[in-house]
Amino acid sequence: MKKLIYTLIPVLFLTSCESRTYEEISDNTPIPDEVTYAKDIRPIVDANCMPCHAVGGSGAFPLTDYTQVKNNIDNILNRLQRPNGDPQKMPQGSSLSPSQINIFIKWKADGLTEN
Repeated sequence: MKKLIYTLIPVLFLTSCESRTYEEISDNTPIPDEVTYAKDIRPIVDANCMPCHAVGGSGAFPLTDYTQVKNNIDNILNRLQRPNGDPQKMPQGSSLSPSQINIFIKWKADGLTEN
């Protein structure tokens, strides 16, 4: 029995140390089958865009409701997908996860549904 345990411990350790990318480790956000503004987009916008894009904020335009986000989707996607270090990348000083960005892309592809 001891021999079996001593054999399994290194195997378990080695299999648990496989190399994974940052995105695989940090981004487990599932992309829903149907993306809507109310359920999927608004929580991301509220958490990541409101510091600057609230009414009267420092952002060039507010993103406080469905119509504002829908009307600016092309600009939003352009800025979300810019490379790190680009001064026009949004949100400034951070980045959405690849899955969060894909939720925006899917929302546009699905027709920008509100509810």
